[in-house]
Amino acid sequence: MPGQVRPVTDEQDGLLAYLTQMRYVLRLTAHGLTPEQLRATPSASALSVAGLIKHCATTEEGWLATVRGEQQPIDYGAYERNFSMAEDETIEDILAMYDRVAESTEKTVHGIADLNHQVPIDHSVPWNPKDQDFWTLRWVLLHLIQETARHTGHADVIRETVDGATAYPLMAAAEGWPETDWMKPWKPAA
Repeated sequence: MPGQVRPVTDEQDGLLAYLTQMRYVLRLTAHGLTPEQLRATPSASALSVAGLIKHCATTEEGWLATVRGEQQPIDYGAYERNFSMAEDETIEDILAMYDRVAESTEKTVHGIADLNHQVPIDHSVPWNPKDQDFWTLRWVLLHLIQETARHTGHADVIRETVDGATAYPLMAAAEGWPETDWMKPWKPAA
């Protein structure tokens, strides 16, 4: 996938294309890392590359379940679990889950087709506005782009702290770009 979002045909296509791009760039932060590096929390927070990918996947899954009107059980321990890769999980498991979530998002959005589709606001959450009753599907997609982009930035910093890799050299390595004077694809430390 290129480093830029492809040309878009309409608003719905643009929102989905930008969300797809953000997912892709987030996934790249895991490229070439060992399980230990994927779980590493080298900053002042407890964030890890794998945990951020898992969190974005589960957050997107939750939002789209809300869009579809599905009841979601309250699991107070889920928030913390969704920010870490369990000992019995692999990055392949997490990325496969993210792929399933992305496919479900695309199917849901195409099935609804109306970006003004109303999504009830959960007023029990203190950060949600109390004076509004509905989000729109458009708002949910913009929120998911924002959420994924924010956490991609976190993952970029963590990845650079773990082994010095940055986004475009990682993309060059993952996609097999030729080395140039100004772009050196990432290589694992010898």
